[in-house]
Amino acid sequence: MIGGSHLAAFLVASIVIIMVPGPSVLFTLARGVAWGRTVAVLTVLGNSLGTLLLSLVIAFGLGPLLSRYHDFSIALQLAGGAYLLWLGIEALRHRHAHAHAMTKREAKRPSNLHIVRQGFTVGVLNPKSLVFFAAVFPHFVDPTKGNVTLQLVIFGCIFSVMAFCSDGTWGLIAGTAREWLSSSPKRLVALRTIGGCVMCSLGVLIVSSAFNS
Repeated sequence: MIGGSHLAAFLVASIVIIMVPGPSVLFTLARGVAWGRTVAVLTVLGNSLGTLLLSLVIAFGLGPLLSRYHDFSIALQLAGGAYLLWLGIEALRHRHAHAHAMTKREAKRPSNLHIVRQGFTVGVLNPKSLVFFAAVFPHFVDPTKGNVTLQLVIFGCIFSVMAFCSDGTWGLIAGTAREWLSSSPKRLVALRTIGGCVMCSLGVLIVSSAFNS
């Protein structure tokens, strides 16, 4: 169904975008710093469910269009690359404010259901995931290998599992080292700076790839 080269390239791109400290990772880190490992992992669970739902919506919505219109795929890649570039610039501009907000502690621990629901909301509304699914997924689809929508669904499931493992690790680290992280906003600024640079780089690569398609 999916060629080995396409799958390998997709896995590499997914690892890059997942490891970037975007909205989901930052929210998970904030939960871990505030409440510890359990809350962080529950947040990641909700986030991954939201991400999976978003990927399925994109797959069934874009699949038929992508299989028929090559120009539509190019347009999505250009828009997605430009938006990732904008997100990276915004992350760099506001890295100090984000770090300061993450060091704050909340007075009352939310319920487990509320934690999962919050994570789900962040996941399903995460602009980074939306752009990645809509603009980057189509780049790895091979129409000659079969149903385009099914390929997008498979990519979405793989991405969601990878995101859960990666973000869960971030959450465990944040929950374990909560005092160390919250005691120095500079460490959080460094994470945000790296994430912003990676998003900018990925945006430029996607735009370049679209022009060369």
